[in-house]
Amino acid sequence: MTQMQEAKKGIITQAMKDVAKDEKLDVEYVRKMVAKGYIAIPDNNQRETVAVGIGQNLRTKVNATIGTSTDIIDLDDELTKAKAAEEAGCDTLMELSIGGDLDYIRRTVLSQTKKPVGSVPIYQTAVESIEKNGSVIDMDADDMIKNIEKQAKDGIDFMAIHCSVNRETLKRLKRQGRKGGLVSRGGSFISSWMVHHDAENPLYENYDQILDIVEEYDVCLSMANAMRAGALTDSTDRAQIQELIVLGELVDKARERGVQTIVEGPGHIPINEIETNINIQKKMCNNAPFYMLGPIVTDIAPAYDHIVSAIGAAQCARYGADFICYVTPAEHLALPDAQDVKDGVIATKIGAHAGDIAIDMERFGEDDIKMADARKQLNWAEQYQLAMWPEDAKAIRDKRPPEADDTCTMCGNYCAVKIVSQWLDKADIDVFD
Repeated sequence: MTQMQEAKKGIITQAMKDVAKDEKLDVEYVRKMVAKGYIAIPDNNQRETVAVGIGQNLRTKVNATIGTSTDIIDLDDELTKAKAAEEAGCDTLMELSIGGDLDYIRRTVLSQTKKPVGSVPIYQTAVESIEKNGSVIDMDADDMIKNIEKQAKDGIDFMAIHCSVNRETLKRLKRQGRKGGLVSRGGSFISSWMVHHDAENPLYENYDQILDIVEEYDVCLSMANAMRAGALTDSTDRAQIQELIVLGELVDKARERGVQTIVEGPGHIPINEIETNINIQKKMCNNAPFYMLGPIVTDIAPAYDHIVSAIGAAQCARYGADFICYVTPAEHLALPDAQDVKDGVIATKIGAHAGDIAIDMERFGEDDIKMADARKQLNWAEQYQLAMWPEDAKAIRDKRPPEADDTCTMCGNYCAVKIVSQWLDKADIDVFD
């Protein structure tokens, strides 16, 4: 049985127990939310993973993508990136390779991590079609399904499936037009195939067959957002909303089968539209966990898009998004290296955490509250322990050591905290009368 099927029967799985413990929540609450589809726990039954809960009333989770390109194929580099992402604190990984031996790369990554791992199966179908036939438009519809099944057997925990690109969605896209066009790689593969063959999306038409596969292996469906905007000017347009309507219907069908789902959301989006998008998604998809890609809140900061997306991530977490895909400094420019991956995870985790504590400081900001005490006491060891990345914090202070052990080189002898502790904190309140 799937996690959702067991939850509906009142069964509490070990994964639910682990999520409840990690989130400091009652396990019965977790079970009920999994049964409703409000919480997903990506956990393929073919492999052992660390249980990660994504959804209502949980800490906002962060995903890191890795994978080869057609220009750079180096599995060792991708494994190094995966390790860097884990060390920086990512909750999940997505393996998105499009160059090299895709089966071997995927299986190696799966063997090297206990994190839930996601994939986009249409990538492999497209790559194999190009290698065999010379073009994406010659993809075989049966191969699209076969690759989903193969990757499920390998142990992939969640899959981005482009089921919601149908003929009506493409009509809306063409009628309205866009400055940035269609930027989803999977969406471009599927839509080009549909146009060339003058046919409906096979993933949409054969959705029941896909549900058969993912139900068998308890794969969580990550309902791909193929119509996401690739430019701020295209955000929240008719094509995006049309696809969201379809996504909601597909989520309902998956829940009827006991298949877990998360729903992907827009990539480029102005800050003022974030709350609206989350509210619409939650309404349309009946509170399915929302997976925000990015989000990019300004289009003119390449090389610093990890900062751009951290700003967006804070807003997303604040308004109820449940899962955020990181963005690295290399976004829009190049395949990221290990340092880019680390920087991307760190920036996104900071943004997600900032959004979480805006919702509930007492629950999500426990260490922030403790940090206030540690700083007041000039307790540097405690400050390092509470920091999200202790070694990085300690390295900066150690590189520029102060003359006095209890201060830093920013203020030195004129440290405000130290002065206040010596004079104001000890002052009798009567002196102000």
